[in-house]
Amino acid sequence: MARIFFLSSLSGKNTLEYRKPLPGTCQLQAFRPEKRRGGLKSQNREEAMERMKTSELLRRFAPYYVKYWKVLFFDLFCAALTTVCEIVLPLILRYITNQGMADLAGITVRMVLHIGLLYFCLRIVDGLASFYMAYTGHIMGARIETDMREDAFRHLQKLSDSYYSNTKVGQIMARITSDLFDVTEFAHHCPEEFFIAFLKILISFFILARVNLALTAIIFIFIPIMAVSCTWFNLKVRAAFKQQRNHVGELNARIEDSLLGNRVVRAFGNERLEIEKFQQDNLKFLDIKKETYFFMAAFQDTVRMFDGIMYTVVIVAGGLFMVKGLISPGDLVAYTLYVTTLLATIRRIIEFAEQFQRGMTGIERFCEIMDADIDIFDEEGAEPLEHAKGEIRFENVSFEYPDDHNEVLKEISLTVRPGERVALVGPSGGGKTTLCNLIPRFYDPTEGRICIDGTDLKKITLESLRGQVGIVQQDVYLFSGTIYENIVYGRPDASREEVEEAARMAGADSFIEELKQGYDTYVGERGVKLSGGQKQRISIARVFLKNPPILILDEATSALDNESEKLVAQSLDRLAAGRTTLTIAHRLSTIRGSDRILVLADGAIAEEGTHEALMEKKGIYYQLSISAEAETYKTAEMTGGDRL
Repeated sequence: MARIFFLSSLSGKNTLEYRKPLPGTCQLQAFRPEKRRGGLKSQNREEAMERMKTSELLRRFAPYYVKYWKVLFFDLFCAALTTVCEIVLPLILRYITNQGMADLAGITVRMVLHIGLLYFCLRIVDGLASFYMAYTGHIMGARIETDMREDAFRHLQKLSDSYYSNTKVGQIMARITSDLFDVTEFAHHCPEEFFIAFLKILISFFILARVNLALTAIIFIFIPIMAVSCTWFNLKVRAAFKQQRNHVGELNARIEDSLLGNRVVRAFGNERLEIEKFQQDNLKFLDIKKETYFFMAAFQDTVRMFDGIMYTVVIVAGGLFMVKGLISPGDLVAYTLYVTTLLATIRRIIEFAEQFQRGMTGIERFCEIMDADIDIFDEEGAEPLEHAKGEIRFENVSFEYPDDHNEVLKEISLTVRPGERVALVGPSGGGKTTLCNLIPRFYDPTEGRICIDGTDLKKITLESLRGQVGIVQQDVYLFSGTIYENIVYGRPDASREEVEEAARMAGADSFIEELKQGYDTYVGERGVKLSGGQKQRISIARVFLKNPPILILDEATSALDNESEKLVAQSLDRLAAGRTTLTIAHRLSTIRGSDRILVLADGAIAEEGTHEALMEKKGIYYQLSISAEAETYKTAEMTGGDRL
């Protein structure tokens, strides 16, 4: 059954909600979170975005104004006031000029002062209206930018691992930061500038037509030609801006990759190589900007050329009309001023075109994020899972990654009893980590289903499901912050005493207490100030604090020394008591006490049993164990240490 999710910030809560599809619905964007096998491919999505028209982007952006419609309405009202104040001046000069030409004595000091006072009052109104537009209008734009960034971040939190596996972090960062900076100016100025332009062109045409219809018709013949020429250059500028933004994302990704891997760079002495690669990307960015500025310059030059043509028409045609008595000197002065106002309006729109294209590019790249499929989502009718016992059942589960469609798991059927400790071993690429990733629904099976306590995972809400599963990964990730903040991340409402107890159970308290600032020690970017073993123990403490009924340990002790490994193994044994534990291990010495050992090879369960039973079979597990023993013995001889 097809589902449509609407991400709405209009209520101020920015929630993702399920709604039945409505014909003609245009509120933001409908997301169809389908499986990738049948969903929209990344390449097809990019091609679709290339074809997306400006009108479509504006239609999708427009609902963000709904929350601020009162501010927008008054902003446009102020824009109308400033327009009136500007258009009144030529009428005043026309009146004074014609009055002076007809009867100079009829112009009195009192009349001039009254006209001056009236115009001064209009300028005060103009100043107040302009202040509101510049201040409150910009704040409205900043709020819309904030709403869009929050919506994008919320959507990113719901995307599956497939999206992040195929998208550079630098590109994502650019799309939710710098790409949205110009949206503030766009959101404020776009309706304002076009509204002012509409009023000025309409009023100018009406007044000019009343002054001299024939001359006005000649002038306005050039406007459609000018519009077509400018539109062509506008499309070129927009394409160049998008290419520029895309390359900014690539440049960010290059910088991030180089800086985060700076130790590897220095270790291999490849600083010069990194500089050369950066120079290539940087120079390519310069070439893109050159192309952008070429089209912008051609765009502006075209406008200036049409300016000159229309002024020439006014001078020549207006002069001839005045000679023949078809237009008075005062009317010609007013006419010239209105043509100047008209051209200034067009020029202002042209100057805004750069900002407009920047804003449209930001909106387009924002839409590309929002159009990314939500592969993993709460099914309709999903209910929270509370106090899980920990039974896990795989029923004919097969899985293939959406990118290459190579089958990683093949018809796995398995039942893990509550509190059972199951170890997963086997050659690299056998599907051990993939099998465990299906339990918290980082991915969904291609075929078959998985149940916890007899309930299909798809009938359980994601938040509650993942709240029942604790994971210690091989690749430890620590957030930039203190040790305390990283441990309490496992359960944000935990007390400091509980955090310290979790650290003690993980064997991390000993080294934490030796640090000058203890639990308040700053760990650096991704925990760079700590050793691999220290980071691993903090990540284990995080899961101790969470205290879930189901544990997944993906090489949880791989970065620890022998002494720390023994301490953590004892702590894990205590934690695993009465809890379902799945352990992925290459160091077979750590899983000999498991209730059951599964040997995965080529995506299937090749062997199953206890350590002793599998050793007696002398199959794959036996060979892995013998190889591990030999490697351990060789390492012990080289280091002079003891075998585990």
